[in-house]
Amino acid sequence: MSNGKTRVPSGQKFRTEQGIAAIKDGIKQSHNSSSETFSPKPSWLRAKMPGGARFEAVRHNVKEHRLSTVCQESHCPNIGECWSNGTATIMLMGSVCTRACRFCAVDTGNPKGWLDVDEPENTAKSVELMGLRYIVLTSVDRDDLADSGAAHYAACVSAIKARTPQVIVEALTPDFDGVEEHIELVVDSGLQVFAQNIETVRRLTHPVRDKRAGYEKTLRVLLTPNSTVLTSSPKPVLWWA
Repeated sequence: MSNGKTRVPSGQKFRTEQGIAAIKDGIKQSHNSSSETFSPKPSWLRAKMPGGARFEAVRHNVKEHRLSTVCQESHCPNIGECWSNGTATIMLMGSVCTRACRFCAVDTGNPKGWLDVDEPENTAKSVELMGLRYIVLTSVDRDDLADSGAAHYAACVSAIKARTPQVIVEALTPDFDGVEEHIELVVDSGLQVFAQNIETVRRLTHPVRDKRAGYEKTLRVLLTPNSTVLTSSPKPVLWWA
């Protein structure tokens, strides 16, 4: 098993800096995945190499405050465009997810209750230093926690709004196992947008999503927030509450 300080190939087991056993990119190696080949992307689909003063400032702050970003963990090709325009997506509660959706590149494992107690304050400091106008907070699923991480998530939102009340906060959350009390805890933390990815159509939900997720569960989550918060599902349905 590799450690978290070396570059780990997709599908290989490794340990994070916190000692959590995980599978890199959440993909288990198989004959099909290891022998798969890819053609070059067409020119119109290729993103520009990230760079520039603002991009470097965001990258420096992410590293300094030990933050995880979905931009990096999901290998998003649009990272340069977003970071250079003052928009970032911070991934809360670590970089290891307890679920293993087939389309997702986030590492999979069991954090066994681990949380970074300094994350709310570090996240708030980083948002302030980066001068962000709009921040998206997402997170891994944390089925290992009694509240699925709702209290920690809410603490991060509250810390950001306390330092930079002018920043618009969007919470692109996990489903918190559909527990209304936990969802409302996050919704009432001071955010402006509550979002939940439905990912795909009902028919394809369980072939591509983890068995603990659900099409109907996601719809119930989206219907929970009160009327003062914009509620949306970026993929593929938009809901207004």
